[in-house]
Amino acid sequence: MSEIKEFVCIRCPLGCNVKAEVSEGEIVSITGNTCPRGAEYVTAELTAPMRTVTSIVTVDGGVRPVVSVKTASDIPKGEIMNCVKAIKESKVTAPITIGQVIVADVCGTGVDVIATDNCDAVQEG
Repeated sequence: MSEIKEFVCIRCPLGCNVKAEVSEGEIVSITGNTCPRGAEYVTAELTAPMRTVTSIVTVDGGVRPVVSVKTASDIPKGEIMNCVKAIKESKVTAPITIGQVIVADVCGTGVDVIATDNCDAVQEG
């Protein structure tokens, strides 16, 4: 028995409504995409969905109490909650610079969590 799954492609500004027919875990057909990126997007979503995670990390000694962070690239969707937990448990000391690795190889994904903003240290005196 086949099933129809519907997606809105986010790979380009067109936002195509793409339908995939799936039978016994296999993709039978993909329709509705205007360009090849739509089929690539739906295939990835059905076989190995990936996401970028954004969050904040507590900063010790900074001019602000937190700094924004994100995964340097996509991680498997199933690892999002573990990634968020690892980020929440992290704490960094100012100064922080954009691109600085905050959590290396988060959850064994091979992807680092990096700072997306600078945070200067509080100047004493």
